[in-house]
Amino acid sequence: MEWAIMIAVLVLDQISKYWIQMNTALHAHIEIIKDFFYIDYVRNTGAAWSLFSGKVPFLTVVSIVEMILIAVILIRMHRRHETAYCVSLSLMLGGAAGNLIDRVMLGYVRDFLHFYPLGYSFPVFNIADCGITIGMFIVIILMFLEERKEKETA
Repeated sequence: MEWAIMIAVLVLDQISKYWIQMNTALHAHIEIIKDFFYIDYVRNTGAAWSLFSGKVPFLTVVSIVEMILIAVILIRMHRRHETAYCVSLSLMLGGAAGNLIDRVMLGYVRDFLHFYPLGYSFPVFNIADCGITIGMFIVIILMFLEERKEKETA
């Protein structure tokens, strides 16, 4: 199951990025839902919120190390039959792989999802970022629930 989730995130990410790249002009601003959701095709040479812009070699190494650590933890969680953790780690691994492919092959990450919740311009992101964020959110919830359960049993 873990491989299927990881591959699904990776494939959806790469297909969506390819489609946007082939069908949208760079820096296009296409309204999907007025004042809320737009397709804005940009190239990001940094990480989240364009941190470390232009540091592609550094970010590539960080991504590889991150993926190795996630894979090791995923293997351990799989052996312990921790399904929820395995799902979350697979989402993160698929997302990290999607952005790593962009960095290695193109020298930048293709971002295109741009939301304006309550008038705030949220940074542009992609499907890989969704996998990473959702996976991290699930891990945080699981850790919170485990801590709560430990306190109740103590």
